[in-house]
Amino acid sequence: MAMLRNSKAEPLECQDDFNGKLVAITGATSGIGYATAREYASHGANLLTINRNKEKTLNLCEEINRDFNVECDFKIADFAHISDVKKVGEELAKSNLNIDVFIHNAGVYLPERTISDDGNEMVFQVDHLGSFILNYILKDKLKAQKKCRIILVNSEGHRFAILGLKLDDLKWEKRRYSGLKSYGSAKTAQLLTMIKFNDYFQNSGVTINAMHPGSVKTNMGEEDSGLFQKLFIERSYRPIEISSKSLYYLGVSKDIEGVSGKFFNLTYEEEPAPPALDREVADELWDLSIKLGELE
Repeated sequence: MAMLRNSKAEPLECQDDFNGKLVAITGATSGIGYATAREYASHGANLLTINRNKEKTLNLCEEINRDFNVECDFKIADFAHISDVKKVGEELAKSNLNIDVFIHNAGVYLPERTISDDGNEMVFQVDHLGSFILNYILKDKLKAQKKCRIILVNSEGHRFAILGLKLDDLKWEKRRYSGLKSYGSAKTAQLLTMIKFNDYFQNSGVTINAMHPGSVKTNMGEEDSGLFQKLFIERSYRPIEISSKSLYYLGVSKDIEGVSGKFFNLTYEEEPAPPALDREVADELWDLSIKLGELE
């Protein structure tokens, strides 16, 4: 009921400027990431975008600089390749950049089971491992900054992992694959490791939260004409600005100062599904994600 109520509510907004601050956004060339990049730039923030398509990224940065007269830099990484993500993470870890907000937006929904070149189920790799690897590599740098807000663009779709995360079958070799269940599992995994990152960042000035960006029209799930479209897109189109303004609120508003380890539907806090709160599974997944991300 809370999910349905919050999905229809008007999100809270923040009108504060963010002049000269640096915001990193993954998957910023289209959809929610694109709208969010423009939202932050319109308030004076400089951008660091992490995308897979160089041509689209160059066009984005040219547009941002022209329209808002702020800096827009970029890194190129395809989250379908762990080596790309690790390379960018290591470059950022060694840089002298001070990242004020890091928005993990890159994601994918696939109706058919696909295995990456790294041997992982693709949705799990892109939607979970990608953000995990970046956060893990950057965790010491961000902690040393003593201030940063990390935001995971998650989903109410995590509730489709009704029976929880199956750590012994992350490749869907023993179960029948479905796009909804795979997507729900990946988003559940992201929420579980948020628990561990939140523990690590306690009292450091760094916060990490997750949010459902609302029912807005993006290219997510465009390959699927079935249930995903009906539940998350076709049912209730809303302007994409509700997502970008919500992400701005969560990244900048003083009302969220110090709030960490929470799940928001737009700007309203909700209780995640029980499988996303299981600390025992979170511990196991943390170790497994380090191994799959080739971080040791």
